[in-house]
Amino acid sequence: MKKNNVIKSIAFGSLFIAFSCGIPKVTIKENQVNVPSSFTANSKATSNDAKVKWKDFFEDKNLQQLIDSALVNNKELNILMQKVAMSQNEIQAKTGEYLPSVGFGAGADLDKVGKYTRNGAVEENLNIREEEKFPEPLTNYKFGLYSSWELDVWKKLRNAKKVAVMEFMASQEGKNYLVTNLVAEISSSYFELIALDSQLKNLEQNIEIQKNALEIVKLLKESARTTQLAVKRFEAEVQKNKSEIYNLKQDIVETENKINFLVGRTPRPVIRSTANFLEMQPKLVQVGLPADILENRPDIKKAQLEMEAAKLNVKVAKANFYPSFGLKAGVGYEAFNPKYLLNSPTSLLYSLAGDAIMPLVNRNAIKAEYKNASAKQIQTVFEYEQTILNAYTEVVNQMSKIDNLQQSFKLKEDQVKALNESIDIANQLFQSARADYMEVLLTQRDALEAKTALIETRKNQMLAVVNLYKALGGGWN
Repeated sequence: MKKNNVIKSIAFGSLFIAFSCGIPKVTIKENQVNVPSSFTANSKATSNDAKVKWKDFFEDKNLQQLIDSALVNNKELNILMQKVAMSQNEIQAKTGEYLPSVGFGAGADLDKVGKYTRNGAVEENLNIREEEKFPEPLTNYKFGLYSSWELDVWKKLRNAKKVAVMEFMASQEGKNYLVTNLVAEISSSYFELIALDSQLKNLEQNIEIQKNALEIVKLLKESARTTQLAVKRFEAEVQKNKSEIYNLKQDIVETENKINFLVGRTPRPVIRSTANFLEMQPKLVQVGLPADILENRPDIKKAQLEMEAAKLNVKVAKANFYPSFGLKAGVGYEAFNPKYLLNSPTSLLYSLAGDAIMPLVNRNAIKAEYKNASAKQIQTVFEYEQTILNAYTEVVNQMSKIDNLQQSFKLKEDQVKALNESIDIANQLFQSARADYMEVLLTQRDALEAKTALIETRKNQMLAVVNLYKALGGGWN
């Protein structure tokens, strides 16, 4: 691929793309985007985690086994691999179109003409040999080699072959992009599953706290220090949280089966890490230089290859306006009797012909094909531009999300700590009749919701890291 066909230059704070392929110059300026300060710092670094293999990026052994299995058994990936193979076969087909074709042919026929026709009169009066007339009916046998070759003067066929090559390379990049998405989707589902486990554990712990509070309320009611209303309210709160357990269990089953589907296997429990989810630290991702996005993202490389293929398709369509030249040749033997078939040179036949054909009248179909190819070329330029914009925006969004979630997690962590302490305080005040039972209930409910929100924030942090790795183009190599 000639690099001068697509001129790309990326400067810090702005992204500029120009195309020198006979179409208007397209520019994309990113300096109007609110870029996080961390991007400024990381963009000066040469390291880029997108170039790190997924086995090194995701260190959890259980997750590695799931991804390994998915890369072998995922149905969508295997379907796409067959499309890649078909694209490769297309190269072979296009290569054969501009090479001479040679075939072997053999035939036999029987011919009886009328006596009072030109051919009949000639056969009647012409002897094969002295005193040996043409046989009636006349048989004919022949065999030989036959060849045809369209001269690729305007490089139409060779350009069509190059288009097939680029489409094959684009299909490979499409496969790589699917691998990136597959690795990211399995990783995200895996962390969602661990987060659900953590939420289930948190809910069960909260139910135990509420059961203990319920027992205390019952004792206080027996000593006439509270009412039956407080007992029923505590019982209702316990039952409500118990019912929520089954909702979480259903979510766990569905998430497990989502992973099983991606891995290409039947539903079964997913082996996963049992570590405390809140103690997991999000991985620090090095984004490298902005230009690395162009090198690492398979969808960008796919769009670029499709743009190059569209440019060549314009040349192919343009060549249809020019004359096409062809050669035909044949050599073999032909005789009316098999015993004369191999006689040389009397039974030898050969032929050589050339032709040139150029469309003159009613070229509307050719014009329409050329216009469509030109429109397709411009379309691929805008698609390439859109792909780069999307990639750059995804990276910026995920970097910003990681920063904001980190700040949010710290505040929620302090909130959970304060509410956990307030539960003990509320229980003590309630037992000494210095607080209403509703304060205890609300405090326990707030602590549960805050802990759930903390787990959700940690999950979003892990997913943001996975999405940033994906947005940078990691996971396929």
